[in-house]
Amino acid sequence: MTRTDQQTPTLMAQPFIVQRKEVMQKAGIALAGFGLCLLFSSTIHAQHAARTIEVHAHRFAFEPSEIRVTVGETVRLRLISDDVPHSLLVKQLNIDLTTTKSNPGEVVFKADTPGDYVGRCGRFCGSGHGHMVFTVHVSQK
Repeated sequence: MTRTDQQTPTLMAQPFIVQRKEVMQKAGIALAGFGLCLLFSSTIHAQHAARTIEVHAHRFAFEPSEIRVTVGETVRLRLISDDVPHSLLVKQLNIDLTTTKSNPGEVVFKADTPGDYVGRCGRFCGSGHGHMVFTVHVSQK
């Protein structure tokens, strides 16, 4: 077969090559855009992830005895007993946790209104039980 016998590409073949090249370029742009979307969505998700606050209960106090959160903030409250069974009740924020030494309690809450919300131990734990007070200070952003 000589060089003159070889078929030359037709006009139909060239548009296919161009289209394929354009498709590959657009696919690359789409993938890059998708990667940026993932980056931004993970950043946004991280901003809205719950902050964890750990509170220890022991005869006859909570440590810390006060926490500060902002309106609309998602908070994970983790209650740990250092000795006997305890609970934490803050009715206005729908917090009702019970804990034993081997089993911490957790609740996720979000305060809608600024103010100071007082809670108490809801499980009798001895003669100083009445002094176990806990306060959640909620402020505007």
